[in-house]
Amino acid sequence: MKLQSKYADVVLNLLVAVAISLVVNFSYVLLMLVDLNNESTQQQPAPKRALIREDEGRLVVHPDGYGYLVYENGDSAYVPTQRMNRLRLAAGDRIVAEMTPPRRPGAHPMMQKVLMRNGREFDYSMLYSRPSRGTELLLQLIYYLVVSFVMLSILTTVRRNYSMSRYVRRCLWCCAAAAGLYCVAPVTEWHTGRILLNCMSGRMFDYMLLLKCSFAVVVSMLYGWIYVLISQRQAVVVENERLKNENLATRYNMLVGQINPHFFFNSLNSLAMLVRERHDEKALTYIDQLSYTFRYIIQNGQSTLMTLDEELKFVEAYSYLFKIRYADKLFFDIDVDPKYRPWRLPALSLQPLIGNAVKHNTITRSKPFHILIRTEGAWLEVANPKIPKLEPEPSTGIGLENLNNRWQLITGRRIEILDDGETFRVRMPLLNPES
Repeated sequence: MKLQSKYADVVLNLLVAVAISLVVNFSYVLLMLVDLNNESTQQQPAPKRALIREDEGRLVVHPDGYGYLVYENGDSAYVPTQRMNRLRLAAGDRIVAEMTPPRRPGAHPMMQKVLMRNGREFDYSMLYSRPSRGTELLLQLIYYLVVSFVMLSILTTVRRNYSMSRYVRRCLWCCAAAAGLYCVAPVTEWHTGRILLNCMSGRMFDYMLLLKCSFAVVVSMLYGWIYVLISQRQAVVVENERLKNENLATRYNMLVGQINPHFFFNSLNSLAMLVRERHDEKALTYIDQLSYTFRYIIQNGQSTLMTLDEELKFVEAYSYLFKIRYADKLFFDIDVDPKYRPWRLPALSLQPLIGNAVKHNTITRSKPFHILIRTEGAWLEVANPKIPKLEPEPSTGIGLENLNNRWQLITGRRIEILDDGETFRVRMPLLNPES
């Protein structure tokens, strides 16, 4: 499933990159289609304005850079500087050329095309071999496809916990990648027609290329922002479903784990001991506390929040069962500020902590065991010393993990678990009933 999802993202990014590339080159494609249409519908060739002069003219270069073709009869034709440079003409060359007639009386004709140079036919292929417009279009489409795909890949590689800060960082990476790709963009050299990398063209700041690359980057970032919103929404839905399932499983495990046979049989054994020793009053009190404990667990197993006062009443009944079992060996030190008793916490938060403390530590008459329950500000803390048993009970950590998940699900906050090797403490944030 993860592999399919990965390939689905790649395919989607590729399709979006193709769309961006087509949009960026839309004008280029449109012009190419118009030219092809004109070529297919053109019936007669347009009249040529250029005139061919059969005799040779000698090229004279003016100190300002431009030149003239001077003929034996005294005529002359103007040669632009750019054309001399592009065709690599030199002073003294004997040239037969096409001329553009002068635009106004008294002006010089202008050299249009060189036919022969120094008695030889002028070969334009020696200067450059210009690629077809189809080749140029294909290169442009592939380049902007690569640019867009790289941008989209950077922006959409994160599927979970895609926050605004991550999006901003990835946008910065996109800008850095775009700058590198801008340097290797294919451009056509204006005076030779050769296709070069932008960094080799001598014109790094090509405004049209910069505009197209900027458009591709901006559209990719907009798509990335949409991806962020969709990912966050999906993450919320998935997380809600996960937490719902986890809450159901936690509640079930909590009820099954808390009303387990060991606890039940130990309680019955303690009750039988009281009956055998004829401690009738203690036996009746034990039955009351035992029934209260089981009733509280069953009734509040589906509850979300309880007041601290109700939880402490449950702890009083629950701890009484352990006190009978561990006579004069187990003590509960409760130090709770009365003002926090109306504050709330998830139901049955204290029971697994007490159960774990008793389960994993040695409790003897020579080493009485103390469990501390106190408030520290708006936090409820449960602490106990670490006195490992000689044969430790197996521990999976599921109880604390479930407790932490329940707190996050119900309150949106996590508990703090502190273990310094000597004391094990769990701190839980209480909820103000007025909030």
